[in-house]
Amino acid sequence: MKKALINDWYYVNAGADRIPQSLINIWDDFEHYALIDFYTEADRNFILKGKKVHTSFIQKLPTAKSNHRKFLQLYPYAIEQFDLSDYELVISSSASVAKNVLTHHEQLHICYCHSPMRYAWDMYHEYLHDMGLTKGLKGMYAKWVLHKIRMWDQLGSQRVDHFIANSHFVKERIRKIYGRKAAVIYPPVDTEYFSFSPDKEEYYYTVGRFINYKKVELLVEAFNSSPDRKFIVAGEGPDFERVKKIAGKNVQLLGYVSREDNKKLMQNAKAFLFAAKEDFGIAPVEAQACGTPVIAYGRGGALETVVEGKTGLFFHEQTTQSIIDALKRFEEMQFNFRDISVHAKKFSKLRFENEMKEFIEKKWNDFKKK
Repeated sequence: MKKALINDWYYVNAGADRIPQSLINIWDDFEHYALIDFYTEADRNFILKGKKVHTSFIQKLPTAKSNHRKFLQLYPYAIEQFDLSDYELVISSSASVAKNVLTHHEQLHICYCHSPMRYAWDMYHEYLHDMGLTKGLKGMYAKWVLHKIRMWDQLGSQRVDHFIANSHFVKERIRKIYGRKAAVIYPPVDTEYFSFSPDKEEYYYTVGRFINYKKVELLVEAFNSSPDRKFIVAGEGPDFERVKKIAGKNVQLLGYVSREDNKKLMQNAKAFLFAAKEDFGIAPVEAQACGTPVIAYGRGGALETVVEGKTGLFFHEQTTQSIIDALKRFEEMQFNFRDISVHAKKFSKLRFENEMKEFIEKKWNDFKKK
């Protein structure tokens, strides 16, 4: 069959990009589509095995590489310009608009949904606040754009034949927002690469994008109040310089680190910190694969990957005091690092690829029988 794989975008090698990488492991003859593609050659070879990506007109707009989100109002028009009518199977990997691509009744469209678009739905008010768009003419325009996008997104969700959610948390979002049922297949985690290590050192660790909902600043503030604890932070993003200015002497901000360095930091950390309400959260599972306990915010996907008292523990408020209290509790507990690593194996890449292959082939066979 002729197959198309459409992703929202390719511009940074992040957790969601493991989906196309694994799908290519299952079938290597996809034609690839995305709104934009600004991958480095190294990322293209690692994720897409060097495959070419068909992009939208947004790719050529000024500043698209540095800030594609400023063209949000153009996303619906751009995604609908892709002509996928010759493909029999369309798979979308989407946390934004890829699932809304136009298909016809002789095509099977399966969407792997990381989340309904957060900035238009459940994080709408937080997004407006963070962007300074709660009032004024710019605020009015932003609210109008997001209102229109919500209507278009709800309509577009009906174009999908079958949804797969990346967690039960997201499954409930899909039900609430789109009124659609979804299967749950957890994302692929490279539990072989992030291998077990029993050797732990006296530092805490986190890695991720420096963007507001990841709450890196909150973690830094908690460790500022705990100067006897060492905290290492890896990652980049728009909030990096602002967080760097407030970091205490016991907080080390590394910026970008290589995949190998990230693995070593995870393997040797006393614990991995995770403060976001995330849809799934791949980094905490990578840490557990290394045998490293996780201290996580007790909402979202972390509740499905971290076992309280066995592979980590939760704090239940996104406050510095709640994190400090969790650190104190953690230091009074003991963990079996080998058991933590074994637990993470249930989220492996091979498991994901087998489950996706079985799901898609069954839906394809059912579709052809109609």
